[in-house]
Amino acid sequence: MALALGLGARGLGRVWPNPAVGCVIVQAGRILGRGWTAPGGRPHAETQALAQAGSQARGATAYVSLEPCAHHGRTPPCAEALIRAGIARVVTAIDDPDPRVAGQGHALLRAAGVAVVTGVLADRAARTHRGFLTRQRAGRPMVTLKLATSLDGRIATASGESRWITGPEARRHVHALRARHDAVLIGAGTARADDPALTVRGMGDMGQPVRIIAARTLDLPLAGGLAQRAGAGPLWLLHGAGDAPQARLDAWRGLGADLLPVAVQGRSLDPVAMLAALGARGITRVLCEGGGTLAASLLGAGLVDEISAHGAGLAIGAEGRPALGALGIGALTEAPRFRLLGVEAAGGDVISHWERADLPA
Repeated sequence: MALALGLGARGLGRVWPNPAVGCVIVQAGRILGRGWTAPGGRPHAETQALAQAGSQARGATAYVSLEPCAHHGRTPPCAEALIRAGIARVVTAIDDPDPRVAGQGHALLRAAGVAVVTGVLADRAARTHRGFLTRQRAGRPMVTLKLATSLDGRIATASGESRWITGPEARRHVHALRARHDAVLIGAGTARADDPALTVRGMGDMGQPVRIIAARTLDLPLAGGLAQRAGAGPLWLLHGAGDAPQARLDAWRGLGADLLPVAVQGRSLDPVAMLAALGARGITRVLCEGGGTLAASLLGAGLVDEISAHGAGLAIGAEGRPALGALGIGALTEAPRFRLLGVEAAGGDVISHWERADLPA
């Protein structure tokens, strides 16, 4: 199962709205076939593993990181494929909450006489499939917040200079993070100040995440790099319903951007509405790269599931720009709490990984 989970994780960021599933087929201690969900979501992991195993799959055990699907879509159900191949035993990590499956895959297997074991490495699988599970259960993608800060929690000098707080090793880690997420999200202020590419670079030939900008009035420079690169990959612009001038709507639509109107909360986009809009479009995993106002709004709404904190060994001082905007916290009991998952060195920087403290350990 550990191998199946590792294989499935290879599809993170490239298979949405499908889950990134891994499958290993074993008999007499020998691996006969293995597979993971292909880019775009098809073919499924079980289909690829069965193709490798061929006729040797009869009587074998299939380890699958998520309950096999039971519904007819563009391909037949994986549960039926396992039955037809003569698999004798199926071991899964967790159930699939998709209402089209939701126990029906396991039921199909048992009805056909296949032995079914569930709950193997369930905690690890829940973390690997967090994006898919969050979208199924809450209607929104999971959110990873990336913070690159100085020792004193600043993301830029008073003048706005921020390149580069962290070193090349930590920045490479950011590209790996982008590669494992369906989309990268920033606010309009960060887009105007940094004009970032938001692409995966230096990681080989692979697909790019959807670039998403939260800009209530679409006040983004039409002469900047973002506009010039609009057609280079998916670009989605979240804006206030009725808040963006028609000329800006027409201009960005003409450049090939997808425009997603969402509700407004005060003078900002409603973070719950933003994520609901992304979930409705199939996004399961979002990497938020700032700025401080957007990060604070997601944190304050309880929508940040994981944090990747990149700490550099320099101090900027109180005049520098803080990593987070105001959260309106009056007592420590109101502060969002996170649980440490691990720490690693990246050149001269330190990267710590956190998850929401209210999630199952």
